[in-house]
Amino acid sequence: MVRVLILCTHNSARSQMAEALTRDAARRAGLDLDVHSAGTEATRVKPDATAVMAELGLSLDAHTSKTLDAVPDPWAFDYVVTVCDSAAEACPAYPARTTRLHYPAVDPSGGSLDRWRAVRDQLQRQFTAFVEALKAGRSVPPSYDDSPAVTVT
Repeated sequence: MVRVLILCTHNSARSQMAEALTRDAARRAGLDLDVHSAGTEATRVKPDATAVMAELGLSLDAHTSKTLDAVPDPWAFDYVVTVCDSAAEACPAYPARTTRLHYPAVDPSGGSLDRWRAVRDQLQRQFTAFVEALKAGRSVPPSYDDSPAVTVT
């Protein structure tokens, strides 16, 4: 089984959405992935993240914000994917077998639901492409940035 960790600063929005989206993409692809998310700090899962994921039929209700210490076997991931620049900078060193990736997304916090949807949709494209590459046995890109021009409203 391939293990995937998605890291962000607070594990409250982007990493939570990416975790659910990756699990869903893997389920649809018939790929056995063990997906977790964590933050460099723990806070809470933001209600707007829960709302925009529910629009896709994906629930974050059972998700909690956590640090790496709360993730099962935190040093044994095949892929560690950061979704914000500060988490990429603060990401700890992992064993040589871990592949580090950076798929940045803007922080939707404080924005409208349209901003949240744009970030969710970007993450969905990024992590669906990641899962599809794994399923096909192709290399996954080390970085993936198709960030839409999102303005704060």
